[in-house]
Amino acid sequence: MPLVKVKEKFQITLPVELREVLHLAVGDLLEATIEDNVIILKPKMVVDRAQAWAKIERAMASVEDRAPHPHQSPQEEEEEIAAIVKEYRQDKHAKRRP
Repeated sequence: MPLVKVKEKFQITLPVELREVLHLAVGDLLEATIEDNVIILKPKMVVDRAQAWAKIERAMASVEDRAPHPHQSPQEEEEEIAAIVKEYRQDKHAKRRP
């Protein structure tokens, strides 16, 4: 297990093994939290809100109602859409990280 030394101004350097596993680059952001007296660092991506909404609006404009399940309740439709979005995000994330 690699050790990390706290330096002046409380800066640390992440060991190369950790950076490589997480594909971290200079400028990447990490979310820091404490759980049970343990520091947790999680890579985070910041998305511009205006760009995100623009993408959502473009996606919504291209939606075509094919009604594959005409007897679904609105809640069932929302759950299906959420599952499709989650699968898309996982696929996109897997492609981004070699």
